Amino acid sequence: MRIIFLTQYFPPETGAPQNRLFATAKALQANGAEVTVLTAMPNYPDMRIHATYRGRLHVREVMDGLLVHRAWLFVSTGKGIVARLCNYFSFVFTALVVGLFKLKKADVLLVESPPLFLGITAMLLARLKGAKLVFNVSDLWPESAVQLGLVTNRAMIGASTWLEERCYRNAALITGQTQGIVKNIRGRFPHKKVLWVPNGVDFAALAEAGEVPASDIRTRLGIRPDDLLLAYAGILGHAQGLHVVLEAAALLRDRADIHFILMGDGPEKERLLELKQKLGAINVHFVDRMPRRELLALMRSTDAVVVPLLRNDLFKGAIPSKIFEALALRKPVLLGVDGEARELFIEQGRAGLYFEPESAPDLARVAAQYAGDRALVLEQGAHGERYVKEHFDRQVISKKLWDAIQRLA
Repeated sequence: MRIIFLTQYFPPETGAPQNRLFATAKALQANGAEVTVLTAMPNYPDMRIHATYRGRLHVREVMDGLLVHRAWLFVSTGKGIVARLCNYFSFVFTALVVGLFKLKKADVLLVESPPLFLGITAMLLARLKGAKLVFNVSDLWPESAVQLGLVTNRAMIGASTWLEERCYRNAALITGQTQGIVKNIRGRFPHKKVLWVPNGVDFAALAEAGEVPASDIRTRLGIRPDDLLLAYAGILGHAQGLHVVLEAAALLRDRADIHFILMGDGPEKERLLELKQKLGAINVHFVDRMPRRELLALMRSTDAVVVPLLRNDLFKGAIPSKIFEALALRKPVLLGVDGEARELFIEQGRAGLYFEPESAPDLARVAAQYAGDRALVLEQGAHGERYVKEHFDRQVISKKLWDAIQRLA
């Protein structure tokens, strides 16, 4: 079976979506599919094309056995809607051209959304290549952009909603990353086949990295071995609501034994640094993003992870991907996300403590609870590892997707 895997984001870019997409492509290949990836020149999150790929319109390469075609796209550090749309639509066009002239006929075309606009390329290429369309939804768009206030233009909202519905109607199979996404689409399109394909943990890859020792991050930052170290690792963006971490740290300024790390980059980093300066001497340490091996070493040096999101009903169906690997490493989670994630990992998995989204006093409370009860930290870490092994093994999840794709073809 030949599968075209269409996504704007892919390694060597770093990030949870990129890791998930690479793992999915490799899993389909391992099941016997001939997978060809059509993606963009790597540029995220710096919005600058990596030096090796700069100045090129098309690159063909083999990455860990996967055939990868890369197409040029417009990138800009501008944060306005015009720059963002130019970024999305440039790849819509160049991916279509590269796909048309460089890719063979296929049985299935699997596309990742968002960006939703890539659905235009997916629908056209699927028809031209004789492929069944599988539309994977990792975030409901434009609904999420509207609720977060990122898109307010009525004409754009209407056009995006029309495109979203057209993509779903043209898909032979729709896959959703959370049960909330699946429920939403099934409610609007009851006659379409919609499959829950959650994120998960690649335990084989994690085992290979098992020899990575803990980093010396505590020594470098002046954190004592017995201090509680709580980490956030990922994009420093608007939706994450990371101001709650700094505000909680300010409430805990008299607790020299509690430290927070914010690891990564993103559009909100400068604002967060300014907030730290405004709040004064608080135990929040900023660490630049790092290669995966170094990230695993850092995670082994922490006690637990913090996973916040803004207080918004939209996020009651969200499952932040950073939860899975943390739990697989026996790091419990302080979860500031209500809804599906709370039900799965706090109530069912007993793998951490919940705090009210955007509530600094509540985050300070659960952080202090962990600092005063290290046995609870270890107990919930063990619960988390067991829970993701039982329910979120990526190999099992990928097999379910493969079986569904086989039925299509």
